[in-house]
Amino acid sequence: MDNKELAGRVALVTGAASGIGAAIAARLRAAGARVAGLDLAVAEGTELSLVADLRADAALGEAMERLEATLGPVDLLVHAAAASVPGGVLETDPADYVDLYDVNVIGAVRLMRRLVPGMRERGGGSILLLSSINASFATPTLAAYAASKAALESLTRTAALDFAPYGIRVNAIAPASIDTPLLRASFDLHPDPVLARAENVLRHPLGRLGLPEEVAELALFLLSDRAGWITGAVHPIDGGARVTRR
Repeated sequence: MDNKELAGRVALVTGAASGIGAAIAARLRAAGARVAGLDLAVAEGTELSLVADLRADAALGEAMERLEATLGPVDLLVHAAAASVPGGVLETDPADYVDLYDVNVIGAVRLMRRLVPGMRERGGGSILLLSSINASFATPTLAAYAASKAALESLTRTAALDFAPYGIRVNAIAPASIDTPLLRASFDLHPDPVLARAENVLRHPLGRLGLPEEVAELALFLLSDRAGWITGAVHPIDGGARVTRR
């Protein structure tokens, strides 16, 4: 494998300020890509940090113009940004469903509408959307989040079919519990954070939480030419959690 296999490529990673998005941005840079990070906060460790809200068309458009003027046309798109609120079906306000869908799903659509035409003109590209194990299972504590991620997986398949004639691949990754600041903060909301973490670990047959860097390795593969015949697929990375879903 070429250590700089993405040399000459330009990548945009949303949610790049922390967690999985930051790990993916770092891994793509290490593989030779010029990486822009888009987030609500500054994305340290990227070549270009774009601060914009995925819900805001005008701000997103300005960010994309700055990106192309600075780094050039985008070859690789990773949508790792996501919003979430806790709650069951009835406990979650309808406005929260709309807001999560706007970020998690429509955010991906806005990005593709802006970037895919250029990929199509240049003869190809690769898109990766970050889903979740919760897209495939009943998740009473995260009803709106799980529903939005299920929609994102459907979007992955449809976009893959839609863009295949132009050499543009679209895939998704569905992680289980990844050891990020956001996950650790969720443990801290429990009366006993240590117990909450231990109980979560027990849901994964491999006996530990996943690491952002492990998700980043899978992301690199799927975005690279090594995955040139893979599109429309949702790839789990879950420590075996979906085998038992306990």
